[in-house]
Amino acid sequence: MKKFLIGCIALQALNPMTAAVAEETWGDILAKAVQEGKASLDFRYRYEYVDQDGFDDEAEASLMRSRLTLESGNLHGFTGKLEFDNVTNIGVNDYNSTENGKTEYPVIADPEGSEVNQIWLKYTADSFTGTGGRQRINLANQRFVGGVGWRQNEQTYDAGRIEWKPLDGLSIDASYTWNVNRIFGPDDGANPADLEGDNFFLHSSYQINENHKISGFGVFLDFDDQGRYAAGKTVNNSSDTYGVEYSGKFADRFSVRASWATQQEAGDSELDYDADYYVVELGAKFELVNIKAGYEVLQGDDGVGFATPLATLHKFQGWADKFLSTPGDGIEDAWVSVGGKIGPVAVAAIYHDFQAEDSSADFGTEVDLVATWKMNKQFTVQAKYAAFDTDDSSRYQDTDKAWLTLQLKL
Repeated sequence: MKKFLIGCIALQALNPMTAAVAEETWGDILAKAVQEGKASLDFRYRYEYVDQDGFDDEAEASLMRSRLTLESGNLHGFTGKLEFDNVTNIGVNDYNSTENGKTEYPVIADPEGSEVNQIWLKYTADSFTGTGGRQRINLANQRFVGGVGWRQNEQTYDAGRIEWKPLDGLSIDASYTWNVNRIFGPDDGANPADLEGDNFFLHSSYQINENHKISGFGVFLDFDDQGRYAAGKTVNNSSDTYGVEYSGKFADRFSVRASWATQQEAGDSELDYDADYYVVELGAKFELVNIKAGYEVLQGDDGVGFATPLATLHKFQGWADKFLSTPGDGIEDAWVSVGGKIGPVAVAAIYHDFQAEDSSADFGTEVDLVATWKMNKQFTVQAKYAAFDTDDSSRYQDTDKAWLTLQLKL
């Protein structure tokens, strides 16, 4: 499959590139790529605080993520990108990064280190785009495949990807990924920094009209065994998932989103289960506030919960991140959110109620608050808070988290 994807990209590029070389020297082509390219810097400082029952000490982290991005100009459809990230502690350092061994503190999953975040070559022609290399892949709302951009060390994919629009309104996105560069990198710790394997992502959507869209998707994961890690952190994440989604708008004020998916074990997984996922979300926009309410269910089957190991999980089921792994008896999340603006500051509040799907367990509730001030195109300030209150202290712990983020883009 890897050879097939790379071959498709090469075949699309062959004729125009051959003609270009006949008219220009390779030196001319490379010089043009540099001259028409661009460089950018992104500095994101974050202070994070965690107070979690079961730990005598609160966790505090003060970290700067520095990012340098170099992108070439367009050369007969070709572009390239090289992106470096560095995460460095610049203050208090009392937290468990999952890699630094400070297990007396709650987890803040932001290990220090430097790595190549992205390095890819892309070819674009008419309705076709092919990308090969380490890249960012965010499918739909990132519920199944995403970049976990909230964390300082972003999740990226070593992959070949094809994006194609054969008809008006129809989009097809297909990827083969042989390695996932996870947020726990760049070095292995309590969790693997990389997950290797043969993974396929398929996503197709059709824009019926301006207000209505339907999509179908498949996420097929087959991770390799890594001897030093238990199956639960490697091969047991292997699964086959496929589903559908609808999103629509009505009267320019109301919105609906509904999705269903089903999942079962795959590859070398030691598990045996068949679980479903579904969500319904309703929204309404008014002059001063936006309101949303939703109900999301990840089922459990035979003690195994529907899993989304490559999702941007911080976006879902509360910002306290208590359900990064779906409980074996599943989870039901009923939530309501209210958002708006106070002057130049965007604010929002979200309330979650968490219940088990396949038992009578009451997991608890959570309140999330956020205020974001985008001062200009370059500088953004955000304050964020999450409070999880459990009703099942044998399985979960009361947790309070707070963040202050300053981001400068140049």
